[in-house]
Amino acid sequence: MKTNLKTTLCMALCLMILGMLSPADSRALPGEDEQAFIQDELAWREKRDKEMRAHTSWLNIAGLFWLKEGENRFGTSEKNPIKLPEGSDPPFAGSFLLDNGTVTVTAEQGTELKIEGHIIHKSTLKGDDTGKPDVVELNDLRMWVIKRFDRYAIRLRDLNHLPFKNYTGLDFYPPTEKYKLEAEFHSFPEPKKVEVGTAIGENTEMNSPGYVTFKIDGKFYRLDAFSGKPKTLFFIFGDDTNGKETYEASRFMEAYIMADGKVDLNFNRAYNPPCAYTPYATCPLPPPQNQLKTSILAGEKKYPDSLH
Repeated sequence: MKTNLKTTLCMALCLMILGMLSPADSRALPGEDEQAFIQDELAWREKRDKEMRAHTSWLNIAGLFWLKEGENRFGTSEKNPIKLPEGSDPPFAGSFLLDNGTVTVTAEQGTELKIEGHIIHKSTLKGDDTGKPDVVELNDLRMWVIKRFDRYAIRLRDLNHLPFKNYTGLDFYPPTEKYKLEAEFHSFPEPKKVEVGTAIGENTEMNSPGYVTFKIDGKFYRLDAFSGKPKTLFFIFGDDTNGKETYEASRFMEAYIMADGKVDLNFNRAYNPPCAYTPYATCPLPPPQNQLKTSILAGEKKYPDSLH
């Protein structure tokens, strides 16, 4: 993550305090409001960096295996439908049984599988559609069930995955108040379904409570919003920087609904979707109406170490 802006700001402030800056240099320093804005953005970026370094990072997602009805064995052997990373476990470690939407894991004799730290031999698994999937632990590997449309898969996390271990930071545009906007929120009488594409080639529907309108350089733009956390809207958008300075498909962003009903639309906090960090994500794509015909020179840039 770029820290030169924070370092420069701190050094300049120290020099001013010590009287080592000329009056002209002092006038070039950010004002108090701008300093507060920059510090807020740097704090958000530090939080984002911690998320990338955490064990729940998308950088250590190392596999996505679609289950067929019946038994799906896993282990390091090439004979397994679910092949685990070399050296991570025995050739045959166990199996996932898919039976009409129910997934059960069974450990091979001599293999120690755990859920929440408890050793299990056989267990029916809750998937991510329940909000809290059961995570199967196997040494430094983590596996859980995801449901996409009417399909089920095992997502694999490897805490020794090289992209995760070699992570050095993210790249951002310099924070600028130009892209911290106060948008108008236009709610629909009832939330509507918006069809969006996904990285796995199938369309899905997402709930939209309304849309926002805003101006950049005097020109009006609109973005459809999707339901997010309480008092928060979620956006999937594209712009003219995609495929150049930013990730090809899109960027994501959350925005707060303020007390007066307006929206704090801060493009400085636009971030890459999981698909920018792993080929094993199933990201939603921006609908056509959320492709902005302008360059949003703010937020997270293309991940420099992307492998896809």
